[in-house]
Amino acid sequence: MTRSITKFAWRWLPALAGALSCAISQAAPPLPALGAQTDEITVSGLSSGGYMAVQYQVAHSSSVAGAGVIAGGPYECAAGSTWAALTRCMSPNSWWAPVPQTRELQAHIERRASAGLIDPPADLQHDKVWVFSGGKDETLARAVVDALVASYGRWIPPDSLRYVKLAEAGHAMVSVAAQDANACATSEPPYLNRCGDFDAAGELLAFLVGPMAARQSPPQGELLEFDQGAAIGGKPADIGLADSGYLFVPSDCASGTCRVHVAFHGCRQSADQIGTAFVTGAGYNEWASANRLIVLYPQTVPRYGWGAGSSKWVFNPRACWDWWGYTDPEYATRDGVQIRAVRAMVKALGRRQ
Repeated sequence: MTRSITKFAWRWLPALAGALSCAISQAAPPLPALGAQTDEITVSGLSSGGYMAVQYQVAHSSSVAGAGVIAGGPYECAAGSTWAALTRCMSPNSWWAPVPQTRELQAHIERRASAGLIDPPADLQHDKVWVFSGGKDETLARAVVDALVASYGRWIPPDSLRYVKLAEAGHAMVSVAAQDANACATSEPPYLNRCGDFDAAGELLAFLVGPMAARQSPPQGELLEFDQGAAIGGKPADIGLADSGYLFVPSDCASGTCRVHVAFHGCRQSADQIGTAFVTGAGYNEWASANRLIVLYPQTVPRYGWGAGSSKWVFNPRACWDWWGYTDPEYATRDGVQIRAVRAMVKALGRRQ
């Protein structure tokens, strides 16, 4: 029996080697060294991406200038509990799963900072925050978004915090750039909706970054696929990330000090699930093109436990960003593996050739 298995293995070895060589040759290139400004980046995201934007901003407040949060909730709302994530942080109930109180949320941030796990929250006072909630959102209750806005109130000045409510919008990125967008009130994949002329990407970027030149359509620049593993120095699958991420580089940012915006997709919006629909249809690139803004689109991947190319068990079938602890207990701190990975990607963009 051993001999026959050995003969079989040797017979197929050339084919396996060829397949491996092909896979290696098809790997995406690493992130380019663009000399980008990485000391005052902005971040935004939808749903789990909104939660991730909040986590990244709070963890690295000293190097983040602002955050756009679309249908997202407070920092570490779930406190490492899947049950809490599904109840009080998505569909709260005043009797048995209430939204966390503002003082509780603020005190938790301060404890994390005192332990040296996140940047001092006083750094948030220099940030701008743009928050959005749709009146027809069937996924994340308005009360959760209200709690996020209230929790920011301790540090963000009133004129630096904008809360936008669109009565007819569902749970989605509202965009004028998405092809075949869903109707405004929809709360279904690909979570890209059209609500008249409302442009979430343009609204949040104008508030976070400042006065902007008019959007360019089509955007003038290059959309690049890059190797996320090369940026993080490990296996992306081990921390719930896809092998590749995406980067939009405006034509005049191939070299020079352009700013950086990180856009986090939501659950069921990864490239493995909807291709580049979010990357090209969320609406960021058109504004970035005209305003010397590099847009980083890191990518998660659907996982059902054990996965190909990974030695770790990760259960995240909807490819959500980790905002309840499916990767590690420190998921919302600077030591969180996904936060560290995105931070490494941002730093890579700041390198010079």
